Amino acid sequence: MAVTTTKGINKVIFSSSLGTLIEWYDFYIFGMLAKTISAQFFPEGNDTAALLSTLAIFAAGFLVRPFGALVFGRLGDLIGRKYTFLLTLVLMGGSTFLIGLIPGYKSIGIAAPLLVLLLRLIQGLALGGEYGGAATYVAEHAPEGRRGYFTAWIQTTATLGLFVALGVIMAVKGNMTDASFSAEWGGWRYPFWLSILLVGVSIYIRMRMNESPVFAKLKAEKKTSINPLKESFGHKGNFKMVLLALFGAVMGQGVIWYTGQFYAQSFLENTVKIEFMQNREILLWGIALATPFFVFFGWLSDRFGRKWIMLTGMLLGVIFYRPIFGTMLKDADAKVWMAQQEKIAEQPSKNPFVKRDTINKSAASVVIVQTKKVLVFNGDTKFTRISSDSIFKGIDGFSSSFKSDTKPVYADKILPASLKWKFIFLVWIMIIFVTMVYGPVAAFLVELFPTKIRYTSMSLPYHIGNGVFGGLVPFIATLLSTTFTSDPLVGLWYPIGVAALCFVIGALYLSNMADKNVND
Repeated sequence: MAVTTTKGINKVIFSSSLGTLIEWYDFYIFGMLAKTISAQFFPEGNDTAALLSTLAIFAAGFLVRPFGALVFGRLGDLIGRKYTFLLTLVLMGGSTFLIGLIPGYKSIGIAAPLLVLLLRLIQGLALGGEYGGAATYVAEHAPEGRRGYFTAWIQTTATLGLFVALGVIMAVKGNMTDASFSAEWGGWRYPFWLSILLVGVSIYIRMRMNESPVFAKLKAEKKTSINPLKESFGHKGNFKMVLLALFGAVMGQGVIWYTGQFYAQSFLENTVKIEFMQNREILLWGIALATPFFVFFGWLSDRFGRKWIMLTGMLLGVIFYRPIFGTMLKDADAKVWMAQQEKIAEQPSKNPFVKRDTINKSAASVVIVQTKKVLVFNGDTKFTRISSDSIFKGIDGFSSSFKSDTKPVYADKILPASLKWKFIFLVWIMIIFVTMVYGPVAAFLVELFPTKIRYTSMSLPYHIGNGVFGGLVPFIATLLSTTFTSDPLVGLWYPIGVAALCFVIGALYLSNMADKNVND
């Protein structure tokens, strides 16, 4: 029997959503700080390799999510929803806190990234069991005719968790120097340590929750599944629905989610080279303005069905990703800014000369020196021009020749107000695509499977679609961009290809159902 009172369903949503939001916060602070973390847990000398290695560890947490879905999905169908996702919350929070305690590479060497990898795997397993439990729990309480609307509140938690992670990082970063934040035991660790307090509050709230009434009824009638894994994937009809859910909906939803939010942030930081705080500010505004649309599209799916809302979001991503990312790259081109200005002021840099490397050749040597110049125009537009110069020193120690790099790097760009709001609008558009595919998907998955194997059956396609196809977007896109440097947008072909394939499969084989009875 579903909860029909407003007070009852609101309590269910709050209790479920808070814990899920905190788990997403825990999971995403690692990705938000990938560039800073890469300098702490990997050796110096190759920033690109360190960043890719950090993104690979980040991706590893996604790759094990399907295994967590199997383990905790089975527990959820055997012992209940409440205690299963209480366990996942403890595992997630503990792992996040411990990541904040691991010494850097300079202190313990290769043990540092290995310990981080281990804890990321535990996080992935825990998250694999969390979402299915929370979505199922809310859906089994929701009144008929409003399941899309109420489960959409759970869908907001992933983006809100990202929002909270960004907000905490910006608050910490804004109250200390760059050196203090980036030090081995610096401020970047604070968001990890804060997790233990947030998890403690959520555990207290979840301990006071009741079991899902639908599952409790099934358990009282002794109709629960004896072997959820076998019934989910050994039964031909049910396994067909698992595959259809994955390749016709969740696979495309996963890449749209991670491109519009995660890869957008990585692209702005590493390719467009927007300054750290402004980059996060752009994403924060985009998320804040778009988040209500998760609930809107969940509500809309109750009236018009889930299928075409989700597929439209995928199609829009396929069509508009390259134009949107290309516009951001073009508008933030510092060389174009310089060409358009008659006068550019130069600010003194805190570290104008940075010794980069020394290459010994017998008694002679080559010293590569970076020169940093902070350039400002129109009062609020700023960027740093980094030039690399090679000084060849002879046996006598004096400079014998000098070579200047012809391709300076333009970094730490601060956009003027008008351009910043244009970027916020573009990010908002991409997150609207996310809300279209993600808002209705929980109700869609819940309605596909019977109660006794629902937790297991819906969790696996969800976490393969999001954890594998979606979670690999930042890593694969960055790898493609660093491999095929002639096209800075080449990384987008991965999410575009996956979303296009999913759109075709979904359009041909998905039904446009809404509000199927979940009490069976």
